[in-house]
Amino acid sequence: MGSTEQTGGSPPKPPIKLVLAAPRGFCAGVERAIRIVEMALEKFGPPVYVRHEIVHNRRVVRDLEGRGAVFIDELDQVPDGAKVIFSAHGVPKWVPEEAVRRKLYFLNATCPLVSKVHVEAEHHYAAGRHIVLIGHAGHPEVAGTLGQLPQGAISLVETAVDIAALSPPDPDRMAYVTQTTLSVDDTSLLVSALRLRFPGIVGPRKQDICYATTNRQEAVKSISARSDLVLVLGSPNSSNTVRLVEVARRAGVKRAMLIEGADAIDWTLVDAAVVGISAGASSPESLVDEVVTAFRSRYDVELEEATVTREDLTFNLPRALAS
Repeated sequence: MGSTEQTGGSPPKPPIKLVLAAPRGFCAGVERAIRIVEMALEKFGPPVYVRHEIVHNRRVVRDLEGRGAVFIDELDQVPDGAKVIFSAHGVPKWVPEEAVRRKLYFLNATCPLVSKVHVEAEHHYAAGRHIVLIGHAGHPEVAGTLGQLPQGAISLVETAVDIAALSPPDPDRMAYVTQTTLSVDDTSLLVSALRLRFPGIVGPRKQDICYATTNRQEAVKSISARSDLVLVLGSPNSSNTVRLVEVARRAGVKRAMLIEGADAIDWTLVDAAVVGISAGASSPESLVDEVVTAFRSRYDVELEEATVTREDLTFNLPRALAS
């Protein structure tokens, strides 16, 4: 599997082993969101407007732009009578309310696992609990979750220092939810800090960090222990992708880097016998294929896929697109 035939007297390529983490790349929520945009373009024709990046991957965004999707920041950039789609990260409640007011035709591509967090927050609020959201300030998913309830109903925390500074209305009536794309290990530490400070705090029945984030982090841990270098494919504004780099470093690999594609590889840094490769949940498999091809052009590659689990989850598409 690792040998290649050399011709024309060219020197043999140096050997290298590539270990592909599995699962990697697109999750069910990302596949659903992208398909919603594709189907809307097929059904209605371009342009179709998309509020914020449908998923955090520049390759995906550029591809959809080429088909007629127009990515905008807010609804005031959408012409009257146009079609608009909300991204997989979720939106504050005022966004669909504004779309209804303007009589815009809209489709919601929010990942069902993000919607689950929204429902949890509303349930806790109805039960009279103050909610703590563990997440990263400024991330679209966090903005969407905060925007489900009146201002002040949710407190955002990013660190143990934030937890220590919390001053809730009633410390005995509290609940927490989390962003779905966080580091599992980091979040566990913050949940422990919350429980230590507020012993009666109520958490989700099942953790909010999505299955895909968890699986990809476990897969990266498994390859990091045996790799000299780990490359994670994705965009720097993708939370789950950035977390994979952090997980790899904590798992003991000498070097871990985030790259957006094969053309971003600094070959002077590839001084390794074993290179692990993964991709964030919003990264297409084509990026991985291109990286493998780039390595094959320079090395005699031995390829292995390291699978920690298999995924078969799918999410239903909006019925409005089926007709």
